[in-house]
Amino acid sequence: MTRPVRSTHPARSTRPARSARPVRIGPRAAAALVLVTLIGIAAFGWPLLADRQSGLAHSQDAPWLFAALLPLLVAVVVATIADNGMDAKAVAMLGVLAAVGAALRPLGAGTAGLEPMFFLMVLSGRVLGPGFGFVLGSVTMFASALLTGGVGPWMPFQMLAMGWFSLGAGLLPGPERLRGRAELLMLAAYGFLGSFAYGTVMNLQGWVILQGMGQGISFHPGEPVAANLARFVAYCLATSVGWDLGRAALTVVLTLTLGATLLKALRRATRKAAFDAPVSFAPGTGAEPEPALEKGTNGSGG
Repeated sequence: MTRPVRSTHPARSTRPARSARPVRIGPRAAAALVLVTLIGIAAFGWPLLADRQSGLAHSQDAPWLFAALLPLLVAVVVATIADNGMDAKAVAMLGVLAAVGAALRPLGAGTAGLEPMFFLMVLSGRVLGPGFGFVLGSVTMFASALLTGGVGPWMPFQMLAMGWFSLGAGLLPGPERLRGRAELLMLAAYGFLGSFAYGTVMNLQGWVILQGMGQGISFHPGEPVAANLARFVAYCLATSVGWDLGRAALTVVLTLTLGATLLKALRRATRKAAFDAPVSFAPGTGAEPEPALEKGTNGSGG
């Protein structure tokens, strides 16, 4: 007596397709991000409020900022995992993307601001979400500094600035609905503006310790914040617009030409990893396995 074969095709046809969604920020991850952002804003901006005798070398506060930043980055990862129930697959993907970004940076570093890693941070932040985007940007900058020998008092500031850059890509609207050309144009526009924002924030880190520049662009400790900010704008226009423009233009070109392919690859990897898939057991699908038949009792008299 032959047993009828149970068909599984209807179950497959009715299973809904799972779409790759950015990792959402839970309350604990949001609290960790707010804390690290406030510390970063204070680290970048405190010289504007300091007096002449305070000592303005960021080389003195950089080790303290780096020591505070590393545990906070770990806290963001742990909080994101705890809020969303993810596992080691998400951390593994972050490691792979950080390694790729670190390898991309030396390809253009030091050449008219051409840094191809920025377009990867935009697309990765879009797919992985703001929380993991922030960690990815910071870890990528840290790894690239080790790779290129760019370790110095500027490194923790670069980690913060790149983290904010990738976080912003994760906060862009329409992650579950906006697709195709419209999404690429939005990401390219963000990459263009974000590249200038990154350069401006990093200028603030170095500008306060530079001496001997022209009277109209130098930082004057103890003077009103508005006056110093006006000099800072003049300093950016005079020294870094061309560099930031090269970075922004390359980010736009790479996003528009390679963005569609890379977005598909990242979303496919995210779907397979199933970071946000809840664990559930459907009734009647193997919950009660059929008993095994003993030899000689298969109903055929054998």
